Amino acid sequence: MSHDYTLRSASVDDAADLLNIYAYYVKHTAITYEYDVPTVEEFKARIETIKTKYPYIVVMDNDKIVGYAYLSAFHIRPAYQWCAESAIYLDKDYHHQGLGKMLYHALEAIAKAQNFQSINACIAYPDINDAYLTTNSVDFHTHLGYEIVGQFHHCAYKFNRWYNMVYMEKMIGHHQIPAPQIIPFTMLDPFLLESIYQKSNQN
Repeated sequence: MSHDYTLRSASVDDAADLLNIYAYYVKHTAITYEYDVPTVEEFKARIETIKTKYPYIVVMDNDKIVGYAYLSAFHIRPAYQWCAESAIYLDKDYHHQGLGKMLYHALEAIAKAQNFQSINACIAYPDINDAYLTTNSVDFHTHLGYEIVGQFHHCAYKFNRWYNMVYMEKMIGHHQIPAPQIIPFTMLDPFLLESIYQKSNQN
């Protein structure tokens, strides 16, 4: 079957499919520092909470969800509201096909439309590459214009190993004064979203 990759907004009805992708990373990698796979109900609640303000999008291969990405709060204090934190997970069999780039182009376009000024990524990072964690995520973000702005050393313990965490940052706004009002994801024009998805599909 030929591949036909498209983007759309995620819904709570996608929770089981998204969780199936995420579970691999929880159980077999240190890409996420979560130990236990969430329940489907917990994952539904996460999606629902995030989507009240932030984009949560999926990439489809024909009718199959093969990856997802979303933004969330960088920090709960109100002065941080113009920053958002990104996350991305692809089906383990769909790496190196440009899907991460497709998802991130859409996320950044949506974030700009919402008036976010920067996107931060919190990334698990090894001292040296091993069977559970490599520097691939940092390399991916660097390729897309993100820069490392901080590192915490040996702050996470998984699979009987100590791992680091780095913060990467990309400026997407002009930081004008006064700061523009953040537009919640639910308030964006559906036609604008469809245009962003279509444009990202073509990149």
